[in-house]
Amino acid sequence: MCRNIRPLFNFEPPATSDEVQAAALQYVRKVSGSTRPSQANAEAFDRAVAEVAVATDRLLESLVTVAAPRDREVEAAKAKARAAERYGT
Repeated sequence: MCRNIRPLFNFEPPATSDEVQAAALQYVRKVSGSTRPSQANAEAFDRAVAEVAVATDRLLESLVTVAAPRDREVEAAKAKARAAERYGT
């Protein structure tokens, strides 16, 4: 999985449309192998980002869980601690 794509499900508050859009953009960049498409491919690239964002929204709305929602700040602190341990900082 692309390191820049973060889990979006089961957070309080729920994922915003900006977060979904950013994840869709990262996904399309990863699979296309391009961070910035050429002018010839820009329309297809943008359309793919929009379609992935719609599919992601639909998925997030469809998923159910009995687990308590996760707190974004707590999860960010855990990630920071893991990174410090991994990189020795």
